[in-house]
Amino acid sequence: MTDWDAAALVVTLSRALRGAGVPVTPDRSVVAAEALMVLRPQTRDQLYWAFRTSLVASHEQVAVFNRVFAALVDGIADPSDSRGDPNAPASVGAEPGPRRADQARLRSVESGGGDTASPWAGSAEESERSDDAGAEMVLAAASPHELLAGKSFDQLGPEELADLRRLMAMLTLSPPLRRSRRVRRSRRGDQLDVRTTLRRGIRAGDYPTRLAWRRRRMQPRRLVVICDVSGSMEPYARAYLQFLQCAVGGSNAEAFVFATRLTRLTRVMRKAPAAVAMQRAAKAAPDWSSGTRIGHALRTFNREYGSRGMARDAVVAILSDGWEVGDPREVGQEMARLKRLAYRVVWVNPHKASPHFAPLAGGMAAALPYCDAFASGHNLTAMREVAAAIAARR
Repeated sequence: MTDWDAAALVVTLSRALRGAGVPVTPDRSVVAAEALMVLRPQTRDQLYWAFRTSLVASHEQVAVFNRVFAALVDGIADPSDSRGDPNAPASVGAEPGPRRADQARLRSVESGGGDTASPWAGSAEESERSDDAGAEMVLAAASPHELLAGKSFDQLGPEELADLRRLMAMLTLSPPLRRSRRVRRSRRGDQLDVRTTLRRGIRAGDYPTRLAWRRRRMQPRRLVVICDVSGSMEPYARAYLQFLQCAVGGSNAEAFVFATRLTRLTRVMRKAPAAVAMQRAAKAAPDWSSGTRIGHALRTFNREYGSRGMARDAVVAILSDGWEVGDPREVGQEMARLKRLAYRVVWVNPHKASPHFAPLAGGMAAALPYCDAFASGHNLTAMREVAAAIAARR
């Protein structure tokens, strides 16, 4: 018996049994097909018992199974008929035919005018009629969090911004590790700890035979987030401030905003409730929703913070659309200087998600050659990509 013949036989018998009122589930059909392939029945009795043990769930279904099996496979009799004394009277309850437990089901089948339809056919027909009538069935619906994650920041309402604040707090911002100047003891270190080795020898009163090793500690790099809060970035500024608060939640992160001037918000937004932090940030930046001077803001950061060690070997993320009212050449010069100081520079432009986007703005075109990663942060899903770009190694 080939695989095709076994599958066809199982499907045909299962359909016939369901039509006769025996609830054969798909799992039992699979078991029957596997039994045929494992047992490889050579006789009719072996085929009978392979199907009966796989498809019959109770004793009340045996009579119906015998009748359907005999009708489908002609010439196969019930093996129970050959057992015992054929002249002995039949025992009570062993007469062939439908059992009491199947009478209600068989009556429902016979009431259909002799048609051996499945007792579940009514519900199937009703569902087909409802489909024909134009009724639509929703198989799966997206959760509110999934809908919010795919919605652009410039389309969020006040309530959605509150929900976004909770989802934004789940973002994990983990910049790459770097080797610090501090060392720690290690069995497999790369530096010999001479002082500890000599001390061990003095304590033992012998030559220093046991060597002590040490290696430099690993610690995460500093994360610096600079956000544009000018008029062109107003639809995204509220959501980006939540990202800034998520960033400064770490112990080694800095947050800045700029429009026409640079404002540091690290102390304002750290260890403060979200609503209070937003109000403090709006008050701390007097140039909110004004013009954009990216070059001037970057020059202030490089001179007052970056060259003093804040940007050295750090991951710098700039959130801006690249519009510049000043000279774009200044943006290029300051970006080149920042590139020499920082470990990685990630630029986030919410307009990058548009299929017709092109970096034609003066500030964006001048800054793009000095960026290690260029991402779109127009929704929460895109911000997860930004978090991955921050965690990437150079």
